[in-house]
Amino acid sequence: MNSTLRGALFSLAAFGFYATHDVVVKLLGETYSSFQIIFFSGLMGFPLVTLMLMGDRRDGTLIPRHPWWTALRTVAAMVTGVMGFFAFSKLPLAQCYAIFFAMPLLITLMAIPMLGEKVGLRRGVAVIVGLIGVIIVLRPGSGDALGIGHLAALGAAITGALTSVIVRKIGSDERSVVLMLYPMVLSFFVMGLTMPFVYVPMPIEHLALTAVMAFLGMLGALGIIAAYRIAPAVIVAPMQYSQIIWAALYGWLFFDEGVDFYTWVGTAVIIASGIYIVLREQAPSVSQNRPVTESRTRFDYGTMPRISSWLKRFDRSADEG
Repeated sequence: MNSTLRGALFSLAAFGFYATHDVVVKLLGETYSSFQIIFFSGLMGFPLVTLMLMGDRRDGTLIPRHPWWTALRTVAAMVTGVMGFFAFSKLPLAQCYAIFFAMPLLITLMAIPMLGEKVGLRRGVAVIVGLIGVIIVLRPGSGDALGIGHLAALGAAITGALTSVIVRKIGSDERSVVLMLYPMVLSFFVMGLTMPFVYVPMPIEHLALTAVMAFLGMLGALGIIAAYRIAPAVIVAPMQYSQIIWAALYGWLFFDEGVDFYTWVGTAVIIASGIYIVLREQAPSVSQNRPVTESRTRFDYGTMPRISSWLKRFDRSADEG
């Protein structure tokens, strides 16, 4: 089996783990607030991530070299988690993913002022077409009014795109441990402060589900890392769209959800435009920054480190070895 095929299979499996993680989020979201879910999933995942962070033996401190950008990215990651988890509790899984799939389009737009990226006519048209796909999914003005769940999903897509562009901007200067740890610590403490107001007692089986969430998130991250280390980004990145298949299956199995015609059409448009942008970014003459490809595809929600930071850490360990 060649490396490209193995990379594709690793990424498909990884996004299957992520989709299963999001099913658990939705199940718990029927009873608990997103603040409580994030708090306990972060608590369960913290030991696993701490063991990995302890392996970073390079000289340096935890003081960021770009404090304001780091602060903005940290807050944005936390907000992404709250809004994203809330959206899962309010919307069908497939509709959530359709809206989250707009992130590559938003990253492309944000990269213009923040990274100095020049977006030509073709990628510009792809962004416009993709945004039309989002409108098809949301159908403003139709009988199904936009709700707070739709706004939360859109907000998560926007702040998730912002975290990706900020990491692309400062990632080469900041230690990976700084990029990993700050959002996790802030999310844990801020969510902890909300507990007196939102906490609902959790039976042991629900606490176990938060541990399952942390484990699935870890498996997904390790799968993506393996995929990027053996296959090019142009193969790995589009595999995120396989989550829509998992969403349709899981929605039908666990939540009695269907996927309507407009969601399928809009999702197809968004996916097509996103894949086109990824393909165009591979040409050096088109993009020097490659903001979408370098985002590593999974939005940053604070309780787990970014894939790009993990890749930097693991690649450095391999070089040192």
